[in-house]
Amino acid sequence: MGLRNKLDQLAPLFEKGGKYEKFYAIYEMVDTFLYTPKTVTSVAPHARDHMDLKRVMTYVVLATIPAILMGMYNTGYQVNTAISAVGSYEAGGWRAALLHMIGIGFNPDNILLNVIHGALYFLPIYIVTLAVGGIFEVIFATVRGHEVNEGFFVTSMLYTLIMPAGTPLWQVALGIAFGVVLGKEVFGGTGKNFLNPALTGRAFLYFAYPASMTGDTVWTPVDGFSGATALGITATDGVEGLAAHGISWMDAFVGTVQGSFGETSVIAISLGMLFLVATGIANYRLILGCLAGMIGFSVLLNAVGSETNPMFAMPWYWHLVTGGFYFGLVFMVTEPVTAAMTNPGRYIYGALIGFMCVMIRVINPAFPEGMMLAILFANIFAPLIDYFVVKANIKRRMQRHA
Repeated sequence: MGLRNKLDQLAPLFEKGGKYEKFYAIYEMVDTFLYTPKTVTSVAPHARDHMDLKRVMTYVVLATIPAILMGMYNTGYQVNTAISAVGSYEAGGWRAALLHMIGIGFNPDNILLNVIHGALYFLPIYIVTLAVGGIFEVIFATVRGHEVNEGFFVTSMLYTLIMPAGTPLWQVALGIAFGVVLGKEVFGGTGKNFLNPALTGRAFLYFAYPASMTGDTVWTPVDGFSGATALGITATDGVEGLAAHGISWMDAFVGTVQGSFGETSVIAISLGMLFLVATGIANYRLILGCLAGMIGFSVLLNAVGSETNPMFAMPWYWHLVTGGFYFGLVFMVTEPVTAAMTNPGRYIYGALIGFMCVMIRVINPAFPEGMMLAILFANIFAPLIDYFVVKANIKRRMQRHA
């Protein structure tokens, strides 16, 4: 109660007319982060719900924990395996040098060592993301005179989880600044953006600095080591080529393959999906629609076939476990702000993403990872989808009462 009383004593200084009125957004951010906001409805006729914005955002962050832990483990596992292959810890940079100095080895069979090593890649990226993005959130909130929304905590976590482990920190900062400012704040902030801010920042880096976002050397940042993703291998050698590189479907399903921090493990992401669906945060219609679009179009391409493009033969169950499809399906497609709002529209919106993801991966092999671009494309059309769904409903009602 001591901290609560202290915050209440400081409140008049930051409220309207107070000495620090201009910094109310910062005070409000700290207060609502520590305690539940007082501005809740308590009597009729106002709608009341146990699910406020803070709880929604908290649930999404909680749902990412399995992917975070698996991401740190897999990153450490890949780096430790690469160091063992190269034969020198010095190839692992300052992180490996630090672990060597304090006597921690690089055994890829040791789960704890893998998690510790992976955390040294995850935490700097997350801290930079949180700091830079948070600064811009506070600046815009202060200028506009409104509260700092909790939505950025979700954006910062998702943005970190879709980054390659070796991304330079200055590029991490540039990407999140672009995503927060041009992907959200210029449209009014949380709840008013039509593009996913995390994906907007990632897309900016993808096109501005492609050498840091794609290729065989960005996933495991060890000098002298090269490791392609399953999608990259399939694009050149077909699904059959995965076995030659020692990648099985179960490896991709568990998550011990090359990729961004949080996108590799279907098992870890599924735990988050079950939690989000059970709590009502994620709408199952979006998930089903996306799966239907992906499966339907990939089966069609399998039937058509191609003598020159091995991606045509990639089965839907490989599309499911490779690249960022499954992570995007659970945490990006289901984002309520940028998705369609009507129930029929959610099926259409999800199906559009699944269709576009496979089309970009297969028809345009220059972009072996299609989920990011597919979601951003569908974000643009979500309002139009809802518009036509509503118009169709109106038309049917008019015909019934004609």
